[in-house]
Amino acid sequence: MQTATIRRLGPGDEALFSEMNALFGKVFEEEQTYTGAPPSPGYVANFLSLPHVHALVANDGDEMVGALVAYELEKFERERREIYIYDLAVAEHCRRRGIATALIEKLGEIATERGAWVIYVQADYGDDPAIALYTKLGTREDVMHFDIPVKPQPS
Repeated sequence: MQTATIRRLGPGDEALFSEMNALFGKVFEEEQTYTGAPPSPGYVANFLSLPHVHALVANDGDEMVGALVAYELEKFERERREIYIYDLAVAEHCRRRGIATALIEKLGEIATERGAWVIYVQADYGDDPAIALYTKLGTREDVMHFDIPVKPQPS
């Protein structure tokens, strides 16, 4: 059902990276978080060149309608990797078209190529559409998430 084209961003895609951040900001209603202090072009080029960073976008013609950013984690207990979906968004007018599923499936192809054994994602309580999508695609685990602040180093 999806009509979007999925592609992975890489060096040289700095403009698309900015467009992706704008999409995240709009969908999550957090424009300041995603576009208020944009990283420099050099930072973005380096970020997009990292093999453990997977930034995917979905375009319907010239319009970016979805995006996903995931991080690959090297495991210590076995020679394998896990991939964590950090952000996933689809433009409101394009939902229920299979775009999120297509982004996750593309990430699955990358995961297979990279030797990952699992893709995991966190959903917030009350985000019923995300919970329904992830339930359709995987197994639910009830865990707690904790943010531990990092103390600045004395200068």
